[in-house]
Amino acid sequence: MAVGKEILTKIRSVQNTQKITRAMQMVSTSKMRKTQERMRAARPYADKVRAVMAHLASANTDLEHPLLARRSEIKRAGIIVVTSDKGLCGGLNANVLKRFYAKVNELQAQGVQVEACALGQKGLAACQRTKINVVASAVHLGDVPKIEKLIGPLTVLLNKYAEGELDAVYIVYSRFINTMKQEPALEQLLPLTEEHMVVEHAHSWDYVYEPSASNVMEFLVKRYLESVVYQAVAENMASEQAARMVAMKAATDNAGNAIKQLRLVYNKSRQAAITKELSEIVAGAAAV
Repeated sequence: MAVGKEILTKIRSVQNTQKITRAMQMVSTSKMRKTQERMRAARPYADKVRAVMAHLASANTDLEHPLLARRSEIKRAGIIVVTSDKGLCGGLNANVLKRFYAKVNELQAQGVQVEACALGQKGLAACQRTKINVVASAVHLGDVPKIEKLIGPLTVLLNKYAEGELDAVYIVYSRFINTMKQEPALEQLLPLTEEHMVVEHAHSWDYVYEPSASNVMEFLVKRYLESVVYQAVAENMASEQAARMVAMKAATDNAGNAIKQLRLVYNKSRQAAITKELSEIVAGAAAV
């Protein structure tokens, strides 16, 4: 029965793994609703800041701001890649990094130098493996996005753009569609496109600025970019929990199927051993 003992050991091992995957599935399920609520709560703020910024720009066409300046030629670009700190979430990080590498290769093929800002441990490790220059990073973001952890890395890229060291800034993250679907998304942060500056409702009135329109615009632009990055991180966290829940459910089901197959093999081997013993007993009795 040595073979039977090995099979029983294998069954216990798979059962222990199944307990872990089931526990992780339950944890991800409980966290998923909270991350989705935070993701949806962040959207109205970004939309309102963008609307005020667009109206201010349309009412004061002579405003000039370094973050609104367009470059005639793109020579250096920065890309913010948002990933998770942990694995075991299916192909979520792999899909985001695939989209990130595609953009990097596209820019490098055009002779553009690329600098990366990694938000998440997986993205930072991937950039280090591929020797991509990382100018800023933030890891161990936890389950709740905190703007104070994101301002530092974002400010590095904004300052580089304002000083002319970067000509464009992009962000790559996982957009949450629904529980079963998350897709990698690439957006251009800087320079702001015409779509960002569209005024939904044109009015003849204007704001009263304190201390000045340029200072207000500078504040709004930074708050808008911070809200976009915060929203991307929130969506990526919601996508992470949903992807982990689906992946752990699939792992739990696969462990259950493996246990059934192992039990079937164990029962067959046990039956074969009993049949062999009976045959030996009958043969011995017949010989006597």
